[in-house]
Amino acid sequence: MAELWSYFASGLSGELLAFLLMVAIVAGTIDTLAGGGGLLSIPALMASGVPPLMALGTNKFQGSFGTAMASLMMFRSRRVLWKDVRGGILGSLIGAAVGTFLVQHIHTVWLSWIVPAVLVFIALFFLFSKPPVQTAESRCSKKIYQRCIVPVIGWYDGFFGPGTGSFFALSGVSLRGLSMVDATAVAKVFNCSSNVASLVVFLFAGHILWPAAIVMFLGQLIGAWIGARTLFKINPNYLRYLVVIMSIAMLVRYVWTQHLV
Repeated sequence: MAELWSYFASGLSGELLAFLLMVAIVAGTIDTLAGGGGLLSIPALMASGVPPLMALGTNKFQGSFGTAMASLMMFRSRRVLWKDVRGGILGSLIGAAVGTFLVQHIHTVWLSWIVPAVLVFIALFFLFSKPPVQTAESRCSKKIYQRCIVPVIGWYDGFFGPGTGSFFALSGVSLRGLSMVDATAVAKVFNCSSNVASLVVFLFAGHILWPAAIVMFLGQLIGAWIGARTLFKINPNYLRYLVVIMSIAMLVRYVWTQHLV
């Protein structure tokens, strides 16, 4: 049993795995209530000593299942129809695959600075952004949106990830004139596509730390259950502040230990 645990832990202590489990529970809860859980999980992995590229791959594993389940629900409830999103699904797949391929060719030293910087920017955007106002008419055609805008957001998801669902939803409202509810439903499908494409590339590249991925996946399930049971009982604005504070705190710790000590 001890040898099996040693193989499973792959150098991660029980304390670190417990920490990642707790972060995943919080991230899963926040994702269900307000979104932005990736802003916690990636900094937590990096602060635990996981290299940036491995942190991105591990986070992609545990985040893919949630969007897959949400997408299935959207199709089964007919909130989303295949004929309306098939072009965007392909664009999201291609964009994410390209983004994931490119991020693996950035030098580790550069990546250790780039990832925290981008995450801080996304955290601040997540904090201060306001829902766009739905327009009476779409500002771009469905073909242009799915062939040009969706692949770019998919590329971002493959390259970094956090906030992708929000970007898909916001663009659906501001560019396609969808309601926030409809845009969010479509965003789940596009986000699932980008997650799957990115995860496949990370799997082939071997950039997933399986012990952390499995533990955080379980934490995400628990967090989603907690979030579903506490829906409408917590002010989402408070959660935004919590996400940003925790995210930046862990990023500061990571930068301090990696670059300043």
